[in-house]
Amino acid sequence: MPITEFSLIQQYFARQKYKSRTTCLGIGDDCALLSLPEGYQLAVTTDTMVEGVHFFAGTNPEQLGHKLLAVNLSDLASMGARPVSVTLALTLPTVNAEWLAAFSKGFLTLAEQHNVDLIGGDTTAGPLTLTVQALGLVPEHKALLRSGAKAGDLIYMTGDLGDAGLGLKIILGYLCKQPDDALNRFNRPDPQIDAGLSLIDVASACIDISDGLAADLGHILEHSQVGACIDWECLPLSDSVQNYIDETGDWNMPLTAGDDYQLCFTVSPDKVEQLKGKFTQIGIIESTPGLRLRKSGNVQALMSKGYEHFYK
Repeated sequence: MPITEFSLIQQYFARQKYKSRTTCLGIGDDCALLSLPEGYQLAVTTDTMVEGVHFFAGTNPEQLGHKLLAVNLSDLASMGARPVSVTLALTLPTVNAEWLAAFSKGFLTLAEQHNVDLIGGDTTAGPLTLTVQALGLVPEHKALLRSGAKAGDLIYMTGDLGDAGLGLKIILGYLCKQPDDALNRFNRPDPQIDAGLSLIDVASACIDISDGLAADLGHILEHSQVGACIDWECLPLSDSVQNYIDETGDWNMPLTAGDDYQLCFTVSPDKVEQLKGKFTQIGIIESTPGLRLRKSGNVQALMSKGYEHFYK
């Protein structure tokens, strides 16, 4: 007997026990019901991944489930929001029980790690397309925005830079002596939820690094109407990324490669002592528009354009 839409949902995605205090009613009715605590605003983000555009055909479904949720949680982290619930829309070419079991395991394991409820969604037939809407709570008027950076602010980031980009290079054929860490960073990004929460009342602007440091920092500069200079010698590069640069000469890769899902943020110098966590200062906000890189004592302009789906 062929599996129905509703039995698919019940079998693979309705096994969570609701954890969030905001969830009044989850999967099973026409709508989910949420209750927002007083003094909080609801942060909402939506992201779609399409086979052949955002991921390769044949991608490990458990890793894909993890990454689909992680990229949305990363958006919430960049706003200083605590994730509470998500919806999931699946467009599937066929119903493959083994694929669904692995995909739902990757998705729900990460959801449970962050106490996130899957409260609804949709399933339909068609080319493999995956969409998540993620909801988070942030104290009223405390959300981290892209528009608050000011000249003199220091630029920081979480984690290392370029490992996910190296992971993609490895998938495309680059031979790396120790590929596992880079591949894991590409396939299973770790949303920086705790870091984002710690930056409320400290950071002046924040964004997650999804399209590359240069592109995403460029969004902060545009919205804040400022410029910036990044110090190459301060960039946090893993040994594997540094070895890649030494072998290929492609020093631009960690600045432009996406999928790191670390946070890039700015902090006024008088608030630096309030930073709680391991962060790396990588540059400074300047009044002169544009993005620049200081490397080996020389300053050069950096292009900050990221990936565009409809750019020809």
